[in-house]
Amino acid sequence: MKARMHTRLTRSERGSSLVEVALFMPVLLTLMLGVVDFGRAYYEANEVMGAAHAGAVFGSQNPTDTTDMQTVATDNAKDVPGISSTASYGCECSDGTGASVSCASPPSCSTTTEVYYVKVKASASYSPIVPWPRFGTSFTIAETVEMRSSVP
Repeated sequence: MKARMHTRLTRSERGSSLVEVALFMPVLLTLMLGVVDFGRAYYEANEVMGAAHAGAVFGSQNPTDTTDMQTVATDNAKDVPGISSTASYGCECSDGTGASVSCASPPSCSTTTEVYYVKVKASASYSPIVPWPRFGTSFTIAETVEMRSSVP
């Protein structure tokens, strides 16, 4: 009788699935948190990139209006908390040499023509749900877009 009871207890699988779930649950939760954090960071990076692009597109038509370039960039990413942007414009030779910020003194282009450009940088600080190793508690997502302008 005692041997039969011992055999029955050692062969019983009651509760083994509960132990398996308890062992696997931390791995599953860590994986899910990683996926959610990566998705949030990817979304924010896309918003920051779109904001910089929108500011540069506006600036390509209004190259000297840096204030409105920044406004367009930050207004384009209203879902991103704490987004900021900077904008500048300038002149350069069409081959990329001889740049001049704000066209204060036009570059001397020997064989090429003078073109105008705008540059918009948008950035935001991202804080993950969990402070992952090597990433810390927050990091900056930034994007710079530079476009040539046909309007002087």
